[in-house]
Amino acid sequence: MSTTTRNPAGALRSGRRGSTSSTIFAAVLWACLAIICAFLFFILAVIIQKGLARFDLDLVTRQPSKIHPETAGVASALYGTLWVSGLTALIALPLGIGAAVYLEEYADPRAWWNRLIELNIQNLAAVPTVIYGILTLAFVVRGPLSVGAVVLAGGVALSLLILPVVIITTREALRSVPSEIRSGSLALGATLWQTTWRQTLPAAVPGIATGSILALSRAIGEAAPLILVGATTFITFNPDGIFSRYTTLPVQIYNLVPQDRQEFRDLAYAAILLLIIVLLAMNALAIWLRNRYQRRW
Repeated sequence: MSTTTRNPAGALRSGRRGSTSSTIFAAVLWACLAIICAFLFFILAVIIQKGLARFDLDLVTRQPSKIHPETAGVASALYGTLWVSGLTALIALPLGIGAAVYLEEYADPRAWWNRLIELNIQNLAAVPTVIYGILTLAFVVRGPLSVGAVVLAGGVALSLLILPVVIITTREALRSVPSEIRSGSLALGATLWQTTWRQTLPAAVPGIATGSILALSRAIGEAAPLILVGATTFITFNPDGIFSRYTTLPVQIYNLVPQDRQEFRDLAYAAILLLIIVLLAMNALAIWLRNRYQRRW
């Protein structure tokens, strides 16, 4: 009968080397995190310092001006952002949630067309944002629809941008609902639609709402696809409908930053600060909804 020879000293040395390597690796990760946070805090400090000088009521009530930038505002860009983000929500959320419910609750995962749809959704989530602008430019601004460079085109471009994200986050929220809830509802005689509408969807609402708000936050900060579909950089009137010309805060900032006069740059810093506040408010709302309505199964 063979016996196994143990080497406590070798095991101890190996354990020490592993512990030392883990410590070094953790230290490197913390150093990278500290460097990133330092750059982030530096940028935020500069934006706050320079943006507070122009962060007043005129910023959101006055229109842009090339002649008097010291008293100009970004009212048209703010209203344009609200119009485009609202239209994006109206288009993307029903389509995304509906597609996620179909794929998660009704679709046969063994069917080749469903697997093809899931593969394309995962790939579309990583497509550069400018591609969605090109697609909208070809088919909506020009091409078959030819609606022009209006709010509708911007809403369609951003809807295409966030649609894969909404589908993926909604499916994850539906998966987090225990299967016992579905089985119990079906066992009591409910149909699949009744189970989905009255049991699964209400239980998944916190995750769906959180993912949707975060997706809309991403859309609000986008500039590249909107520039391609005609979000004009200098608009001195507020949009009044989905077929009105428009601009948005990211596009306005993109136009103000390269200007030579310091007044334009101060206005750009104030607009950046306003956009950051809007994004932080939306992210805070998403966190509050998740913590307030999240269920522990």
